[in-house]
Amino acid sequence: MYVVMVYDVAVERVAKVLKVGRRYLTWVQNSVLEGELSPARFARLKVEVAKVIESSDAVRFYVLPDKGALRVEILGTSKNEPNQFI
Repeated sequence: MYVVMVYDVAVERVAKVLKVGRRYLTWVQNSVLEGELSPARFARLKVEVAKVIESSDAVRFYVLPDKGALRVEILGTSKNEPNQFI
């Protein structure tokens, strides 16, 4: 499955959420990560994120069957694309 993770968390937890997310996904822009995950890895990601956020924080996961189901249109500079890695 292809997962896009978007988060809006308190400043003191931004680095923690990003650190967890980057273990599973590729950072593409401020507060946005994406990548292919197995169902088991997706479940682990959600558990780990839940451990570092609080009730006032928000994390969204957009889940698609595969990357082919995703169409991205970018205006401006792209910060980091998942396909930029060798």
